[in-house]
Amino acid sequence: QVQLVESGGGLVQAGGSLRLSCAASGRTFSNYAMGWFRQAPGKEREFVGAISRSGGTRYYADSVKGRFTISRDNAKNTVYLQMNSLKPEDTALYYCAADRNPLFNSNSKYSGAYDYWGQGTQVTVSS
Repeated sequence: QVQLVESGGGLVQAGGSLRLSCAASGRTFSNYAMGWFRQAPGKEREFVGAISRSGGTRYYADSVKGRFTISRDNAKNTVYLQMNSLKPEDTALYYCAADRNPLFNSNSKYSGAYDYWGQGTQVTVSS
């Protein structure tokens, strides 16, 4: 069992930045690929980004590519999502998730690939 706790959300103006954190506990963090997803009101959960166990490989959704950066610190059991140039359409509840599958590939874009989820942190971008 892995417990995930997100933090760092808040209210920011368009063009601003936020850094989300996701702290993991319960199992060896470096054994899990990590992903970030988001869900806006009335919409389905969507993929934001994912990072391999070592941090050497990353995937991003086209909508955030060039603006968001996912990283991880295995010594701190934490994954981060740096969000720059935020837009009102980035407003959503952001979730982190952990995938125990040792094979990391483009399937990480699908929520079904993940075994554990956090409760989410709200990001609101005002125009």
